Amino acid sequence: KGKNVIFVAGLGDIGLDTSKELLTRELKNLVIMDARENTEGLCALKEICPETKVTFIKYDVTVPLDESKKVLKKIFDKLKTVDILINGAGILDDHKIEATIAVNYTGLVNTTTAIMEFWDKRCGGPGGIICNIGSVTGFNAIYQVPVYSGSKAAVVNFTSSLAKLAGITGVTAYSVNPGITRTTLVQKFNSWLDVEPDVAELLLEHPTQSTKECAENFVKA
Repeated sequence: KGKNVIFVAGLGDIGLDTSKELLTRELKNLVIMDARENTEGLCALKEICPETKVTFIKYDVTVPLDESKKVLKKIFDKLKTVDILINGAGILDDHKIEATIAVNYTGLVNTTTAIMEFWDKRCGGPGGIICNIGSVTGFNAIYQVPVYSGSKAAVVNFTSSLAKLAGITGVTAYSVNPGITRTTLVQKFNSWLDVEPDVAELLLEHPTQSTKECAENFVKA
C-alpha cells in the first residue's frame, strides 16, 4: 500500500494480468516501461484503482546502459522515490539468439544496474526491492530451446547474487519463476536449429496455468 512500483514489460501477457493484480494493493504509482503500446490495456488498468497513478513510458530493454539510466532518472526526478522494480521482459524464439539474450538477460541486467545509482546505500540511497521474472526453465531446461533456457538460468544466478549483496547495497532481490503459462509466447515458437519442429505442441501437453493464475501467485510471492 502506498508504494511506487516500476514494472518493465507490464503490458504483456503475464505483465498485464500482474499489473491488474498489483493495482488491488493500493499502490501510489505504477510506472509501466514497455516496448509495446497497449492503449486498451492501459485504460483498463487506470480504471481498476483511480487513486493509483498509472504512467506509461515507452522503453526498449535492449538500449545501452546509459539510456536506461536516463529513463530512470526522469522517473526518479518526478516520483523522488521508487520502492520496487519488476523486470518482466522476455521473448521465446531460439532462432533469434542475440535478441533472446539481449531481452531476457542483458536488458534485465542493464535496467537493474541503472537503478542502483538511485538505490545503492553506499551512494546514500535508500535501498529497494528488485523482482526478476524468470522461468522454471532456469532450473530445469527445455533442452530444445537451450538459448532461452540458458538466458533464464542466467537470470536466476544473477538474482541470487544480488540477494547475497543486499547487505552491501541495501537492495534486496528475488526471482519469480513461473511454470508453463498459456501466453502467446508458447503457442508457437522456434527450437534451436529446428531440432524439434513441434516443440510448442509438445510443451503444451504438460500441465499449464493461465496468466491470471500466474499473476495472482506472483503478487502473493
